[in-house]
Amino acid sequence: MPSHVATVDSRLARMRRIYLPTACIAALIAIVGFWPTYFGPLIGGASAASPIIHLHAAVFVGWLALVILQAVLAATGNLVLHMRIGQVGFAYGVALILVGIATAFAHFDMRIDAGQVRSAQDQLFVPLTDLMVFTPFFAAAWIYRRRPEVHKRLIIVATTILLIAAVHRMTFILGARPIPPARLLLVWLAPIYIGMIFDAVKRRFVHPVYLLGIAAIIYLKFFRVPLFQSEAWASFTAWLTPFFAD
Repeated sequence: MPSHVATVDSRLARMRRIYLPTACIAALIAIVGFWPTYFGPLIGGASAASPIIHLHAAVFVGWLALVILQAVLAATGNLVLHMRIGQVGFAYGVALILVGIATAFAHFDMRIDAGQVRSAQDQLFVPLTDLMVFTPFFAAAWIYRRRPEVHKRLIIVATTILLIAAVHRMTFILGARPIPPARLLLVWLAPIYIGMIFDAVKRRFVHPVYLLGIAAIIYLKFFRVPLFQSEAWASFTAWLTPFFAD
């Protein structure tokens, strides 16, 4: 192999390897965030979570495992297998979205049955809007699957968006609820920060996908409140409630 080709291949391999630690950090954030309320009790045999929560957790952990596996395959040059598994990964992502929606409505139903109508209407908003922001990045990752420089960054952003619930549970690390925004964003955006730093150091520019991801996350944290407080949302949940009431 000519020396310049070997040099290019080596450089590409180093670039692909950054996505493995990034994916592992995303998984670590999820595990730490949910440890006190889910993973810890589950391992200790004291979990009282409903079956839908166990399903939701299993699918979410499966997504993180899939992202790590794909990062390993890309980093080791197994791109053919990476692409084959990606076909399954798209179906898995769709399943993740559907399970997320099912879980949100299952919680809505449980709160309605418990007479917590207002809480049910309020709590439905967050998971649905989380998925509404995750879905376009996930869909774009599939559309750009043959453009790896865009695809892999979209996957990192989509996975980071899913970490919102885990980070909001880190009050035992980041401070009392509500967690100060600067601390929350420092942890939540960690996978994206790593990608941005790598781009800045190795490529001398930050890819626009990361900037779009940050904008989406800032929207989730700060700017979706007007929709939550709107008459449209109140009317929708009021219309929906009788379908779940006994």
